[in-house]
Amino acid sequence: MACKLPPGFRFHPTDEELIVYYLRNQAMSQPCPAPIIPELNIYKFDPWELPGKSELGEREWYFFTPRDRKYPNGMRPNRATASGYWKATGTDKAIYSSSRYVGVKKALVFYKGRPPKGSKTDWIMHEYRLQNHTNSHSPFKPNKSMILDDWVLCRIYQKRQPRKNTEDMGYIIATPAREESAAETEDFETAPKFPRSCSLAHLLEPDYCQLFGDSAMGSIDDLFSGCGEDDEGGTAAIEEAAAMRVAGNHNVLFGNQMLVDPIFQH
Repeated sequence: MACKLPPGFRFHPTDEELIVYYLRNQAMSQPCPAPIIPELNIYKFDPWELPGKSELGEREWYFFTPRDRKYPNGMRPNRATASGYWKATGTDKAIYSSSRYVGVKKALVFYKGRPPKGSKTDWIMHEYRLQNHTNSHSPFKPNKSMILDDWVLCRIYQKRQPRKNTEDMGYIIATPAREESAAETEDFETAPKFPRSCSLAHLLEPDYCQLFGDSAMGSIDDLFSGCGEDDEGGTAAIEEAAAMRVAGNHNVLFGNQMLVDPIFQH
């Protein structure tokens, strides 16, 4: 089919236009608005061979094709090809023109192999047929013709799945969160643990004695120097020395003033 089309021409008809202006004209042997749909028995070819049989179309291809019977006395169409078969999916869609029922649209998917163990492919076909598609080839006529429909219109295209790079996106989003969490954990583990109160009982515990360390006020052992176990004033002297030590080291430990239990202030 040789057809010279104007530059920029694109063929994107609606379902109604395909039936009213193309399939109906083809069935009545009248010229179509543009001779751009070839006549071809698509069931003699596999779907990946069909794009080369059409001079128009980059992502979808249109054909007028006859339909044969699967059985001599039946109404089921034969949709088998050399490598597989077309299988109907979903329900038929009625096509209307000005509220008038004009035709039917059927969706089919191509399967490789033979039923019922065929493998599904991404090749899709929309088959359009007229509402009054009764033809002269009745299944009960003596000639036993295998032709079911003189013409139906088929739109063929290959379904493409979008590619999603979720793996890379997940890495970009998750990595900063993990680093931040690790940093917070490290800071929490290395942070000094201060006593909840400043009572003398907590200051004299072994863990907190190491925290204060030595300073100008003397080591913690100096609190007990000169105070014997039997000395009645030993306890009072230890409390007074501890209070002085805490007050003297508050700038080193906390950077601000420490509140000392009033019981130790004299």
